[in-house]
Amino acid sequence: MIRSATPSPQQNSGPIVQVTVHQVVRETADAVTLVLNTPSGNTVRYRPGQFLTLRIPSKDGPLARCYSLSSSPATENLPAVTIKRVRDGRASNWICDNATAGMVLDTLPPAGNFVPRDWDAPFVLLAAGSGITPVMSILRTALVAHRNPITLVYANADRESVIFDRDLEQLAQRHADRLTVVHLLETEHGLPDATLIAAAIANPAGSHVYICGPRAFMAVARAAASSRGIDEAQIHNEVFVSLESDAFEARPAISVTPADAEQATATVELEGEEHTIDWPPNTVLLDVLLGKGLDAPYVCREGTCGGCAYTLRSGEVEMLDNQTLDDHDLARGSRLACQSLPRSEHLDIAFDI
Repeated sequence: MIRSATPSPQQNSGPIVQVTVHQVVRETADAVTLVLNTPSGNTVRYRPGQFLTLRIPSKDGPLARCYSLSSSPATENLPAVTIKRVRDGRASNWICDNATAGMVLDTLPPAGNFVPRDWDAPFVLLAAGSGITPVMSILRTALVAHRNPITLVYANADRESVIFDRDLEQLAQRHADRLTVVHLLETEHGLPDATLIAAAIANPAGSHVYICGPRAFMAVARAAASSRGIDEAQIHNEVFVSLESDAFEARPAISVTPADAEQATATVELEGEEHTIDWPPNTVLLDVLLGKGLDAPYVCREGTCGGCAYTLRSGEVEMLDNQTLDDHDLARGSRLACQSLPRSEHLDIAFDI
């Protein structure tokens, strides 16, 4: 057996923080925003486009779910997540029906890589339905803290289902010189296709594109952006899949011993520091990092949330499962630490956020 590992103390995805629902904002008939307050000293520090993993006390018992932050760290003192009711969704329906001010929830630290790095480039934001949530965080941040022009194309079934409708109208008026908002409503335009979306992208040159929504929408939105000549490397998708396990459940951290044979060597850049590690071929990267006491980001450990994504700068890995990264993400070097096994003697890796 090439892998030699022993259980060490139980470990969660990160420090669990209790937050209080400060306010419940009814956005539409099927969507609410939870404005969250945190105890002194436990501020939720996040980047625009990231998500929180909340423990929801549903009628079926606690459920762990990832919800995007719709607030902006540049404009709001309190973080907020926006949640849309999903057919047969146990957590989303419970929240929409039962969330009240004063309710206490558990959350894991913010995670996710759907975060702009070049705030000077023009933005094209393509969203459908509840996909507006992380896009709204990016939009609010860009308008307040940066000067780049922005086009938002937002698809919904009808006007009544437009989340943040009034907010978007006010932002478009206040920033008329920088922000263009285009609503694509199924009742007026039919289902959005690549041609319709492409026509709404007025000035694509040099743009960075951020897409969030149902998979079918994201496919046509990406095709639309590509058809306007936008570089594939500048098109970014956010994908969420429901968690199958409890991200709050403590799990044994893996301690990798020096006795392991045939190990690869990896240079890992994490939180601005560089580490050189031995990496056994049958142990996933996340377990190796946690076993060495390194604070690597992760949430689900299932390959579904993208919370442990990193950039493979050189070398090769095999991923056991992947339900988050698409072909374009993979082509850019994105990989999941919870699913990666080394397939090169030397590897160079960077956790970008």
